[in-house]
Amino acid sequence: MSELDEIKVFVTLVECQTASRAAEKMGLANSAISRRMKALEERLGVQLIQRTTRTMHLTDDGQLFYQRCRKLLDDWQEAEQEVMQSAEDLTGTLTVSAPLSLGLSHLAPAITDFMLQHPYLKVNLDLSDRRVDLVEDGYDLAFRIGELGDSSLMARRITRIRHIVYCSPEFEQRYGPFTHPDDLSRAPGLGYSNLRHPGRWPYTDASGRTGEARVTPRMLSSNGEALRDAAAKGIGIGCQPTFILQQALTSGALKPVLTDYQWYGMNLYAIYPQTRHLSRKVRSLIDYLIGFFGDDPEWDACLKSFL
Repeated sequence: MSELDEIKVFVTLVECQTASRAAEKMGLANSAISRRMKALEERLGVQLIQRTTRTMHLTDDGQLFYQRCRKLLDDWQEAEQEVMQSAEDLTGTLTVSAPLSLGLSHLAPAITDFMLQHPYLKVNLDLSDRRVDLVEDGYDLAFRIGELGDSSLMARRITRIRHIVYCSPEFEQRYGPFTHPDDLSRAPGLGYSNLRHPGRWPYTDASGRTGEARVTPRMLSSNGEALRDAAAKGIGIGCQPTFILQQALTSGALKPVLTDYQWYGMNLYAIYPQTRHLSRKVRSLIDYLIGFFGDDPEWDACLKSFL
């Protein structure tokens, strides 16, 4: 058995989690999987996997070896694809994670347009606001809004994500006028619960000075659409990205306030595991989305009549 075959067995076992599933995927007997893993560990002189009767876990050496082997197999597959396919064709499957609201409204349509240009490409798109572990969960790429805290990941900026403070016209009449961020403290707020501090809204004024508005959330939610709809009914005042608010702003159900201030100052990033050679399909999708959205995304057009 070649060393490359041993690596394939090891990676498949890690990703399938059980010898029986790995054996089924590779068309081998369960005993063959166990025998080849034993031979690999003896050759390397280290234990890669800790096994119990029900579970298996990677050792520290196993985790490092898995990451290197996964990259090796990805590079091998990419090299084969580049030889077998024309320069225009992308093949294989992209496993992508994206936030729910932005994914439904903008990323999914853009990705499907990209797929139309590459008919041999498959995409597994997971829309959720949970923070996935790209390596552990097997994602090629994830899109995240905000600050990036994991230095083990690579990132490229896609476009800006502009936040605004908003409320219904009736709400402003009741609690306004709002001329300074400090005025927000007297009104009930709407808070996005996935943030560490839902009631603290950082801002930068026109002169570049920074501050933080403090609100008391009357309602918290992990879903931006729920907060938007609550605001339209006068429940509170919120601060969210414009891609969630564009239709409500255009229809007049909501209006922006304190538009002379920049709120949060976030961006949309594409993140991916560190690798010596970024796969062509991942790189191509990122390049496409940067060009598709640009630095002035279309969802900000709803603000032009208010500025």
